[in-house]
Parts: sequence; structure tokens; C-alpha cells
Amino acid sequence: MARFLKVRRSWVYQKAEAGLLPCLRVGGLVRFEPEAVRAWARGDRSPPACILPLPRKPNS
Repeated sequence: MARFLKVRRSWVYQKAEAGLLPCLRVGGLVRFEPEAVRAWARGDRSPPACILPLPRKPNS
């Protein structure tokens, strides 16, 4: 994502954590949907905050 946006990797993570860059959290990882970021870069829509996965239910 940093290469696509031509910025530093730390910038990408800072903006994602601040809710300024559309992202998806998978466990402890931050993932990006390319089309959502392209739309954001074009100014087509404002990014949602990072989407957190639902907590897993404990096995019964």
C-alpha cells in the first residue's frame, strides 16, 4: 500500500490507526482493500475507521 500511495510504510499505519485510511483488521494485522484505497485516493469517498473483526465465541 505504501508503494501504491508513494509514502512511507509508517505513514500508512499511522493513517490507518487514526481512521483516515480505509482498512480491515485481521487479528493483529492491518489489511487494505485495493479498490477502497483507490476510491479514497481519488476522493470518491471518505474512509471508514478500521473495521474490527467480531470476537470469536469460546468453544462450548
